[in-house]
Amino acid sequence: MNAVEPIAGKAKTGIWGLDDILSGGFSRGHVFLVEGAPGTGKTTVALQFLLEGVRAGEKCLYITLSETERELREGAASHGWTLGEGIVVFELLPPESLLDSEQQQSLLYSSDLELGETTKQIFEAVERHRPSRVVLDSLSEIRLLAQSSLRYRRQILAIKHYFAQFGSTVMLLDDLTADVADKTVHSVAHGVLRLEELAPSYGAERRRARIIKYRGVKFRGGYHDATITTGGLNVFPRLVASEYRSNFTRTTMSSGLEAFDKLLGGGIEAGSSTLVLGPAGTGKSLMVIVFIIAAISRGEKAALFVFDEELGLLFARMKGLGIDLEDLQRSGKLFIDQVDAAELSPGEFAHRVRKRVDEDGIKTVVIDSLNGYQAAMPEENSLILHMHELLQYLNRRGAATFMTVAQHGLVGDMKAPVDVTYLADTVILLRYFEALGSVRRAVSIIKKRTGAHESTIREYRISKRGLTIGGPLDGFQGILRGVPVYVGEGKPLLEEQVL
Repeated sequence: MNAVEPIAGKAKTGIWGLDDILSGGFSRGHVFLVEGAPGTGKTTVALQFLLEGVRAGEKCLYITLSETERELREGAASHGWTLGEGIVVFELLPPESLLDSEQQQSLLYSSDLELGETTKQIFEAVERHRPSRVVLDSLSEIRLLAQSSLRYRRQILAIKHYFAQFGSTVMLLDDLTADVADKTVHSVAHGVLRLEELAPSYGAERRRARIIKYRGVKFRGGYHDATITTGGLNVFPRLVASEYRSNFTRTTMSSGLEAFDKLLGGGIEAGSSTLVLGPAGTGKSLMVIVFIIAAISRGEKAALFVFDEELGLLFARMKGLGIDLEDLQRSGKLFIDQVDAAELSPGEFAHRVRKRVDEDGIKTVVIDSLNGYQAAMPEENSLILHMHELLQYLNRRGAATFMTVAQHGLVGDMKAPVDVTYLADTVILLRYFEALGSVRRAVSIIKKRTGAHESTIREYRISKRGLTIGGPLDGFQGILRGVPVYVGEGKPLLEEQVL
């Protein structure tokens, strides 16, 4: 028996995100375990692994003990795949004695006989086809036949050493239905990939992947969000901001409104994050869209990720303020993505943002709002960690990020559902206040790390002309509480505009 000539490099899985967290793919000539409960996507990963082998001109073998060949091909067809000549599907049928009712009643029938027959058929299939890539589906059948941990371990070792003679890269699938606590294969396998499916109280299922073990390779640890769509499994590597550094000029970006720029101390710096904080209806979305319009007027592109508002309503509302977002979207200057927090995982959202920044060169990113983003998180602590990495990444790529958070309440003491003010470089505070029998709006800058800013409070108005920023409200006290007292002279409030 001659060994197969080893192939240089790693065996890619055909899944971009999985290859990324595996540092390039699976080490060739070794045995790897892919485990997870039924429905987590093990078979999908295995088929993508073999299809990638076919693209690389390798011989591939799929040994199935649990599914029929027909079921396997139907599953592949649901993703638009065809298992052609490059992939041999070997359906390992039970021995004829199992199907014979007389033999089933015989005292001579033993699981030892079936286990030996099963192993023999596996070895014969490998000997015939001499594949570079092998999938064995699934180990639960072998574990049940072995009946004891010792015999199961010896059987797995025998299979491992047999495959080693051919230099094959082997993927063992385990659906964890026989014995979840049995970690026999973990110690034998060169690497272990765990696939999980979580069911939230509301919304679609959430999937994630984790590399538990990979000998001799520095892999990307932790959980990584994943999805299964038509076309296979998608893995979104966990964002690590420290891996991304770039040299850029830290310029000051104008809002396009002179009074607003004065309040901001000249504008917003590239490579910084800005949080717009205020109760519902104060114009937070308009406040950040102003920076999008300014960026586009400078000849740049921008991205708007909308969590809370239906796009048709947003387009109509902004058009009433003289801003045609739909036209900017059609022109390719503005990328708009309406995000469904109940369907989208945080990892996939971060991937979408990264794609716009890395591939399209976008330098102005707006997230409206973090309230909707929080709904995609299992807990508040995760939101803070995700936002920290995402903002750090965007800052290091030289992008200006704008976020909004809606506070509970309208006037007086208000609270935000999540406190991310310490993460943002600039915090813009919006407030309602009552004056002369009408409700008015005020804006102030309460934090700016990247430079000096006005400490004043200015009134602003939203009309068909868009956003208008007034002068400092020097003669008032208590504006941020909502019920100010006028102690000055003259008429500091904005006059009603005739439209």
